[in-house]
Amino acid sequence: MAEIVELDRTDLRLLALLQTQGRASNADLAAQINLSPSACLRRTQRLEAAGVIAGYGARLDARALGLGLQAFVRVQLAEHDSPAIDRFAAAVTSWDEVVACHALTGDMDYLLHVAVRDLDHFSRFLLDKLLAASGVSDVNSSFVLRTVKDAAGLPLPAA
Repeated sequence: MAEIVELDRTDLRLLALLQTQGRASNADLAAQINLSPSACLRRTQRLEAAGVIAGYGARLDARALGLGLQAFVRVQLAEHDSPAIDRFAAAVTSWDEVVACHALTGDMDYLLHVAVRDLDHFSRFLLDKLLAASGVSDVNSSFVLRTVKDAAGLPLPAA
């Protein structure tokens, strides 16, 4: 688990900008937070080294890529020993359809966010991959009708 890093007001402003303007140049970021480019770069590098900035990437539009159906699938495993959990985790990691996987508390063990082309693709994923995976005893699927909010970043603490 990552350690909590002390962040000042300038760090928080920089992080907020990076979450929404990830392609901005260092000079543009520096101007927006009233720092010199070298000071801004040092802060960014420090935040990267501390693990606060975990990486950079483009946000892609699922529909533009032909992935018109998204689902949330709750999964229950038959067994909960380390080998069963490891097998399930290895399988999930290998499936391109799974966008995210979270271990849960409560009556189901995992929540999968799945992105597929259509219902046929989802059916093949469910039957050929998920249910065929050893150790899955139950699944419950919900399809996304409309996305109300898709966060562009994490909420940042107050300075």
